[in-house]
This record gives sequence, C-alpha cells and structure tokens, in this order.
Amino acid sequence: MSEHPLTTLPTGPPGNSVIEGLSTVEVRWILSGQLDAAIAGWFRRFPAETESREDAYLIRPVLRGLSVKIRAGRALEVKMYHGCPGILDAAGRARGRLESWRKWSFPFGPLGPYGAGPPVWTVVHKTRRISRFRLASGRIISGVPGPATESACAVELTDVRSGSETWWSLGFEATGSPDLLHSTLQGTAALVFAQALPADVEFDISHCQSYADWLSRRRVPE
Repeated sequence: MSEHPLTTLPTGPPGNSVIEGLSTVEVRWILSGQLDAAIAGWFRRFPAETESREDAYLIRPVLRGLSVKIRAGRALEVKMYHGCPGILDAAGRARGRLESWRKWSFPFGPLGPYGAGPPVWTVVHKTRRISRFRLASGRIISGVPGPATESACAVELTDVRSGSETWWSLGFEATGSPDLLHSTLQGTAALVFAQALPADVEFDISHCQSYADWLSRRRVPE
C-alpha cells in the first residue's frame, strides 16, 4: 500500500473557494479481485461517464466517524458520519447499510515527498464508470441532467487498486433535498437492480463498507 504524507495546506482566505457542506446518503460494496466483464456489461445498460484518478486517504491517526482524503490531488475532502438511516434491500439482489454523511471540500495543492512520521496517507487508484439519476415528478430518470439543487443519485462502478492489490466497488450516493435522500437512493437502487445480477455475484452486508472503513480494516505497512 503506497503512502504519502500531507505536504501542502489549503490556500486562500477562509471561506474562499470552499464548497458548502453537502448532506448525502450512501451505500457501497467493495469486493476483492478484478472487476468481472459480466458486471461491466450489466452496468452498461445505463449511460455512464468514465474518469480515472488517485485519491489519498488519511489512515493514521484513526479518526472515528470522519473520512479525510485528498481528491485527485486538488481538493481536501472531509466527511462526517451521521449514522445509518436504514438497510437497503433491492429486489433480494443487493443488501447493505445506508450511511448518512456531511461533506466539505477545500482547494488543495499537490502531494510530494516528505520525511517519515505521522500523519500517514495511502493512495487509492480508481477508474470509475458513473451513471447519474434524478428524481422528477415522483419517478427516477436515468441519464437526464437536471438543476443542481434537484434530488439526484450517482451510481459508480469502480476498478480499485491499492498497492499491488486489485479490488472493485459499486456505490450509490444520493444528494439534494435532505428529506428525499433516502427515497431517491432507494428508487435508484430499485431501477439498477431490476435486472438480475450475473451469476455468482452478490452484494451483501459483508461486502458493504465505505472506503474509510475498508482502509481501516486493512493492514498498513509500518
């Protein structure tokens, strides 16, 4: 697992270029191994954009209830966990714990080499396929952009690499009106999982975890 420390603090006066705190409801499954072509084909029925990036996660010290990362070397993102609003059970094809988060993002400079010692960061390489859904007139619509304030859900299928290990992930993130986050995610999941999964693929509670939880459970080299 590759490690880099924090070297450059956010710049500019307080309040400048800072994204206002954003409430989300999320669910994610992370599984070991290479992403199967059958899963990629299953996901391909929805329009998707693709991006590749490296995110650096703070893994020491352990901050319970917080996820701290540097997104693509450009933004410092801090997420605070606000509890589990329920369990997602989508047509018996996926089961996972929903998580409520509050997220802030700040401008950030590039990472660079640094001497030994805390804090410790680990870099996660991601290639993401992202499909976007929105709630319109009481129903979930795929691939149709709407106003930024409208309730929406991003669904991502991601190839993940950390050190020499390969993983993959399916995640849902609902944003918009706080009162509609849960129903927007539930409706999106119902649409995504309406088609049966490829054989031998299971999204269950044992695979359900945030990136922060996943990294905290893995052995970090000293």
